Amino acid sequence: MAQTGILYLIPTVLADGTAEQVISPQIKETVQHLTYFIVENLRTARRFVKSICPELVIEQLSFVQVDKDATPAQVQKSLEPLLKGQHAGIISEAGCPGVADPGAEVVKYAHQKNIKVVPFAGPSAILLSLMGSGFNGQRFAFHGYLPIERGPRLQALRHLEKEMQQRDQTQIFMETPYRNNKLLEDLVQTLHPSTRLCIAANITSPEHELIQTKTIADWKNTLPDIHKQPAVFLIYK
Repeated sequence: MAQTGILYLIPTVLADGTAEQVISPQIKETVQHLTYFIVENLRTARRFVKSICPELVIEQLSFVQVDKDATPAQVQKSLEPLLKGQHAGIISEAGCPGVADPGAEVVKYAHQKNIKVVPFAGPSAILLSLMGSGFNGQRFAFHGYLPIERGPRLQALRHLEKEMQQRDQTQIFMETPYRNNKLLEDLVQTLHPSTRLCIAANITSPEHELIQTKTIADWKNTLPDIHKQPAVFLIYK
């Protein structure tokens, strides 16, 4: 039986133009020797590979898109070259593959097929925001995106605040960037004045990074404008 290839989990940047600072030489060296990539977004993945390995000819590489709408059959098909011995890299649209990312499904099937999985360290918006928040790093939960409809969203926020109190647990969540300011308004109107909120926007960006923790009472009159900026929100007591 042929030796299977290795599946490398390749972190990418959170902010444009930061590859030099946040992507390790080990990652660049690995990407240099890969010709097959399983990616969340074709355009951003090609651009990222070219930015860290400019000597590679993108047209000579294979990119297969596996996004949140991919079927199990498509996910399994993406692993077929590895079953024949070819190595591959997974690239998320931003940050670490497999964390709040459809690449997790690829990794799941890779384990079922006894394919070796090698994760590389890199920037994770979830962990970096938690590190910078001053909140409980022993017990925390990431909830992804909250409901779009206002009623269910306010209900979700109240539930997260209750969970935070009962479990002594930092609650972490995100929003689609163009709805950030609306979420901020809902947070200050819904949560208890003494609850602390950390806003972490443009993480790793040398010019525009904002990581700040205040009580809801203190945030009320000083909400930042983070419209269309990638952000993570954390609450804790």
